[in-house]
Amino acid sequence: MTTPDGQPHVNGDAEAEATDSSPLSPDDGDIYLCQDGPRDAPALLLIHGTASSARSWDMLVPMLTGSHRVIRVDLLGHGRSAKPAADRGYETPEQGRRVSVELDRLGVKHAIVVGHSSGGAVATALTEQRPDLVTALALVNTGPSMDAYIAPESAASGPSQWPPTDEQIRQLASTGFGRADYEIPQEFVDDLRGMTYHAFAAVMRAGRAYLEQRALPDRLMVLGKPLLVIFGEEDRRWRSSSAADYRVVPGAKIELLPGVGHSPILEDPPRTAALLLAFTAAHAARAD
Repeated sequence: MTTPDGQPHVNGDAEAEATDSSPLSPDDGDIYLCQDGPRDAPALLLIHGTASSARSWDMLVPMLTGSHRVIRVDLLGHGRSAKPAADRGYETPEQGRRVSVELDRLGVKHAIVVGHSSGGAVATALTEQRPDLVTALALVNTGPSMDAYIAPESAASGPSQWPPTDEQIRQLASTGFGRADYEIPQEFVDDLRGMTYHAFAAVMRAGRAYLEQRALPDRLMVLGKPLLVIFGEEDRRWRSSSAADYRVVPGAKIELLPGVGHSPILEDPPRTAALLLAFTAAHAARAD
């Protein structure tokens, strides 16, 4: 994130590794980020989905830091980042631009980018804007277009009050996992409650608008970047069969995980990490 004087700030010993550059404008808001792993290893950027935060990757990170400099952000409106009341700034391309500014602050020249759910749309927007920065892309249960969206039951369409209760949040989040009896992590509950209603609604609108404007496979097929798509077969938010839509991207690799729902990064971290590591091993030489 940025400090009040506009200088970059990151967690722990990563602070010493941050590089100075021109600060974001005051309208952009502070962005939280953290780093794990050796600073001289290839950079691996992880982008969370809607109503989540960098903490959603916690179980996966220890499996990735042996060979990567792992960088995580809280997107605007989420986690420990700013939650401005203004309407501007929550658009998916703006989220991608803001992430690229933070990577520039850290002196990252190339990175492999992984996005979960709507974080995959932000990763795509980042790649569109900065093909010089993104060397390869992995999408985890990221719906390719609104045609693949599974409309929720009316009772689970959204909270009836704000801030929502724990029970309302768990009901809303239940479709984010393959099993109906999956125990929703308390961190997820806290992350959603920590959002403002404005931020939650603005992010939801922004993600839908980005997909309606142009499907992700159509955006990615012209970028020429290596692509890995991971999809839990039991996803209850996006049709898992829609993963095949990404095959229009030349060389795209599609992996379906049986017995896993919308959140492989939480439901099955070892299998998810193994797929990511196999992918990054083939493309990390170009990432710093």
